[in-house]
Amino acid sequence: MIVVSSCLAGLEVRYNGTHSLDETIRQLVNENKAVTICPELLGGFTTPREPAEIIGGDGYDVLDGNAKVVEKSGRDVTELYIKGAHAALEKARKLQASTVVLKENSPSCGSTMIYNGEFKGKKIVGNGVTSALLKRNGIQVLNEEQFVETMK
Repeated sequence: MIVVSSCLAGLEVRYNGTHSLDETIRQLVNENKAVTICPELLGGFTTPREPAEIIGGDGYDVLDGNAKVVEKSGRDVTELYIKGAHAALEKARKLQASTVVLKENSPSCGSTMIYNGEFKGKKIVGNGVTSALLKRNGIQVLNEEQFVETMK
């Protein structure tokens, strides 16, 4: 089974109430070959929500207690991101997921790039909290572009 970010399947769950539809991923969900997750909703957030970025590192640093996830207003939401990451890991394990496809750049789901924590649109190399936790537990994580490449 493949687990995919809900927003990639067309569900309007992103922080601003939009989606990031990828037709290939939606088709897999429609064919029951993939299951959707949104770690941020699993962590207790609602849609829409304030944008958040990791400050002081990436998802591995958040998991190790050396960085935090903060909303644009300054509210520390680290614990909700960690809670969502653990819920996503539990779901992936329960489904015996071979691959998890997550939305790039997100503080939860980014698997190669995330925003740098300054809320200025600048990206850095790094993993979001959920991607880091899944990788740490031996689960293959791909972003949407990497996944589409594997489908060719």
